[in-house]
Amino acid sequence: MEPAEGPDAVDFHGDEEIIEVVELGPPGPDDLADEMEDVDFDEEEGEEPEAEAWETEDEEGGGDGMEPQDDSEVTFSLHSASVFCVSLDPKTNTLAVTGGEDDKAFVWRVSDGELLFECTGHKDSVTCAGFSHDSVFVATGDMSGLIKVWRVDAKEEVWSFEVGDLEWMEWHPQAHVLLAGTADGNSWMWKIPSGDCKTFQGPACPATCGRILPDGKRAVVGYEDGTMRIWDLKQGTSLHVLKGQDGHQDPLTCLASNKDGSLILTGSVDCNAKLVNCATGKVVCVFKMESTAPKAPGSESEEAESNSVESLGFCNVMPLAAVGYLDGTLAIYDLSTQSLRHKCQHESGIVQLLWEESSAVVYTCSLDGAVRLWDARSGKMISEYRGHSAEILDFAVNNSKGGSLWLKSTCGAV
Repeated sequence: MEPAEGPDAVDFHGDEEIIEVVELGPPGPDDLADEMEDVDFDEEEGEEPEAEAWETEDEEGGGDGMEPQDDSEVTFSLHSASVFCVSLDPKTNTLAVTGGEDDKAFVWRVSDGELLFECTGHKDSVTCAGFSHDSVFVATGDMSGLIKVWRVDAKEEVWSFEVGDLEWMEWHPQAHVLLAGTADGNSWMWKIPSGDCKTFQGPACPATCGRILPDGKRAVVGYEDGTMRIWDLKQGTSLHVLKGQDGHQDPLTCLASNKDGSLILTGSVDCNAKLVNCATGKVVCVFKMESTAPKAPGSESEEAESNSVESLGFCNVMPLAAVGYLDGTLAIYDLSTQSLRHKCQHESGIVQLLWEESSAVVYTCSLDGAVRLWDARSGKMISEYRGHSAEILDFAVNNSKGGSLWLKSTCGAV
């Protein structure tokens, strides 16, 4: 199938921010991490707390006449501008970290919305935030490239570093190692808290997305020029490069790997999703979705700009993959036959999707402010959850007890 042209990124803006917690149906147990591989480095530690207890319940804002639908259990509203990122602590699923356009990041308790501490000192919008695999550390990164790491139990900053404009950031699945990509095309890897560092030089264009593979030994990074590289983290060498016809024709937007790391799925502004064999670096197949958006009068390029791949992921229990598009299409692909299995339409663009850990259920969040659950076997929507009055820009799923869903959006109450 031939690649198609796609759009640039989408900007979201809003006024007042909230983060909401929604109780969902029962998912499965936690399932993570393989064995740990050494990444030889050292240790160290740093400073600075800040805390303030605080809470709110599921009521917010007023409405004109009619009460808006609000399925949330808890609302967190300390952010004063758009909230760009949210993450749950993987060890206990009791803490969340959020970062926003107000140059702030907060670590708070999900049971009641109480603030544990503020991650102070950022000087630009906080676009990346996440906990280490054991929830000992939390890292926050802003658009200017300032990355800070905090020890959660001590509520203190232990390390910080400044790079170029930050594109993405991710913790190693088994070690206190942090990986990040920047607008100059470099990917950085640090041992935390010592700060021992390696860099992986990409092409002279932004490293737009990245992911550490499940074995902990390799990482896959996508770039603005449409190329993708698989890196050996220990050696610092590039194992495979996808470029030209094998690569994408436009910037990569997202990456995912299956549970054993044998397959990678890449998504791009060119509206294609490519399935790649991780061992050989070869493209297995290309999934292409024709845009369902109405044709703009006039130029072809206007129509091309109406769609792109925004998010994707693999199902853990069946040979299925999901791809979410800016035009609101959720495509479920059968990997064994390399064919489209279901096409699920949303009212507006999909921002992110996540699979449930131990079932064929996929969650989506979209620009209409709703979270939806889909049965990938039938293609039917299971349920829909609302509470935000603006776009949802990120969300995280608690796959352990109770199956709570944590989400956040640009705007607060109606």
